[in-house]
Amino acid sequence: MKKFSIYILYVLVAVFAAGLSSCSETDNETEEYPDWKNANDQYFSKKYTEVKSLVDGGSTEWKILRSWSLTETTATHSYDHVLVNVMENGTGSGCPLYTDSVEVHYQGRLIPSVSYPDGYVFDKSWKGDFNEATAVPSKFAVKGVVVGFSTALQYMHIGDKWRVYIPYQLGYGSLSTPGAAYSTLIFDVELVAYYRANSATTRQASESGNWGEPKGQWIYQ
Repeated sequence: MKKFSIYILYVLVAVFAAGLSSCSETDNETEEYPDWKNANDQYFSKKYTEVKSLVDGGSTEWKILRSWSLTETTATHSYDHVLVNVMENGTGSGCPLYTDSVEVHYQGRLIPSVSYPDGYVFDKSWKGDFNEATAVPSKFAVKGVVVGFSTALQYMHIGDKWRVYIPYQLGYGSLSTPGAAYSTLIFDVELVAYYRANSATTRQASESGNWGEPKGQWIYQ
């Protein structure tokens, strides 16, 4: 697991440690994350049903993407997919491959809880309020993040701004990752660029039609 994933996991563990300890001091306090597994199961299941209805109805603002690690025959559950709300369409050509690296602006949240009706923001790639003109995107390998995030990235075009709902089965899983266990991850993501080490079969043209150098390059269009 790459540094990016390890950092987010560390933050999630800290969030849960703080939330659970503060809620157990007295019997009168409301627990911040009650029945967390069931809450996340219900949240994602309901969201999947809502999104499927919209997609089946022809909506272009939502997508259901099968995990890149599964086939049509093995993806048999709602949690084998990530849900995408398309907030803005980009104009770039091509999409990152699993072996590529990316530059993205992102913000990650948990599902709504007692003190955080919009979901606790556990990580983001910028400081303070977001300013696209000055914010520096984060760089990491597509294969260096959780399956759900890497799945979404492989469908994005440069300039796309998506809200991605990742079930914990495609995130940090269950008991193997204490603290982050059973957490649905909600990411706002903007793809700024991607890097491809070009070869005879993977050279990628930019929107202007220029081909990357054989050694590879960052593609911003």
